[in-house]
Amino acid sequence: MLSETLEKELGQYEIGAKVRELRQARSMTLTDLASHTSLSPAMLSKLERGVLIPTLPTLMRIALVFSVGLEYFFSDDRKKHVFAVVRKSERKRFPEKLGGKNSAYTFESLDFAALERRLNAFYAEWEAVDADKAEPHTHAGVEFIFLIEGKLALSYRNSETILEAGDSVYFDATVSHTYRRVGKGPCTGLVVTVN
Repeated sequence: MLSETLEKELGQYEIGAKVRELRQARSMTLTDLASHTSLSPAMLSKLERGVLIPTLPTLMRIALVFSVGLEYFFSDDRKKHVFAVVRKSERKRFPEKLGGKNSAYTFESLDFAALERRLNAFYAEWEAVDADKAEPHTHAGVEFIFLIEGKLALSYRNSETILEAGDSVYFDATVSHTYRRVGKGPCTGLVVTVN
């Protein structure tokens, strides 16, 4: 049980309201959030209404669902203008798949330093993958690709489109799609996703 002083101090951070904002921004119900966090909808409701102050492990489960750090809940960055610089030397490269085997591309986050991102931007390098081995995937929202160099085959709705350097494409990412490099040279681009 928290003392009245601690409850008052923690209440100033409006943790519940921030959780609700994140959830509603993703068009998630309490039941959706509960399934992603293994917390009950009733508990999440109490948390959002400020009736319950979450433990750090509980808050971390919620933070992971929304790709925010714990600092999001303990700062008032909502009142500030967003400005974040990511230096090339700070970026980390990740394969599309855990372990990196048979990955169609590698990517680097270009905006990981920004809190409360409204979009996700990546630098991508596509690999040469046999068309029959490219695994279709979907995700929420829309996707935009600007091809910087090379040729990229984008399969979308059972149709393949070849993009060349300087071309761009915008599409509904809830529809199954795959990518693969065409040719031997490097294939790189800017990918932006918005939920």
